[in-house]
Amino acid sequence: MDIRKVAVIGCGMVGSSTAFALMESGLFTDILLIDKNRDRAVGEAMDLSHCLPFTRPAEIRAGDYCDLTDYGTIIVTAGVAQKPGETRLDCIHNNVNVFRSIIPQIVEYNTDAFLLVVTNPVDIMTYVTYKLSGLPQNKVFGSGTVLDSARLKFSVGRRLNVDPRSVHAFVIGEHGDSELAVWSSANVSGIPLDEYCAHCGYKSHKENRKKLADEVKNSAYEIIAKKGATYYGIAAATTRICESIVRDEHSIMPISTLVNGHYGLNDIYISVPALIGSGGVEDIMDIKLSDEENAALVSSATTLKAALRDIGF
Repeated sequence: MDIRKVAVIGCGMVGSSTAFALMESGLFTDILLIDKNRDRAVGEAMDLSHCLPFTRPAEIRAGDYCDLTDYGTIIVTAGVAQKPGETRLDCIHNNVNVFRSIIPQIVEYNTDAFLLVVTNPVDIMTYVTYKLSGLPQNKVFGSGTVLDSARLKFSVGRRLNVDPRSVHAFVIGEHGDSELAVWSSANVSGIPLDEYCAHCGYKSHKENRKKLADEVKNSAYEIIAKKGATYYGIAAATTRICESIVRDEHSIMPISTLVNGHYGLNDIYISVPALIGSGGVEDIMDIKLSDEENAALVSSATTLKAALRDIGF
């Protein structure tokens, strides 16, 4: 397995944007694109290759599943995109059928790679990938609420007129309507968020929190309504996860991972803070939640389990 080689399966807007972000990162020496429409993959590879005089050396090419043998990370973005008016969970049945075709072809040629699932509903599709692939849990994970957490940091930073990189807060649970912002531990460079808000003249903490959380939760719907799809943000989030793996950073991010015994949950893929390094998911962090937050996380898991039962998993 070569950790500097990455494959992207699915060359739609998310897949192609992810490939572009990966190329720009300089993390990989080889980027393989696979799509059911071979011409689409070839065209994307050609277009991306023409960027190489401006970036770092890499081999970017279209290929087939048989070419996956030594790739260290395989990113799955293939599936039916969320349409205006749909929730992420509305995509389930079509995308499960897509994965029943894709995942067996991946593991036929490679059982050593990390499988990073981006296709929505990502928590469900990552669980499906885990079951269909038979790979260990540390090697199968989803992009989860990494992007949602970035959206929260952006929204808080914009409201408080502070660099969003100085905002530390997680969104956890389902990447979807039942997600929750962990306000109890949110801070701005170590200053509890409520204190920093008060310093900026904001007093109605509960109302402001709800407004910000709703803004984050609904942002994807707004983007989809306005331009048809979201792809730049998830491309950046996916690249950030890959960065932590390739560089063995041991960064903590709220990815979708198999939870057993943490937060009172079992046998569910859901987004919680996890340690990411060269071993994939190396640990799950049990951050302290308020009683209200813990109940919301359990409720989110219940929503996901109901969806899994509906598709027979």
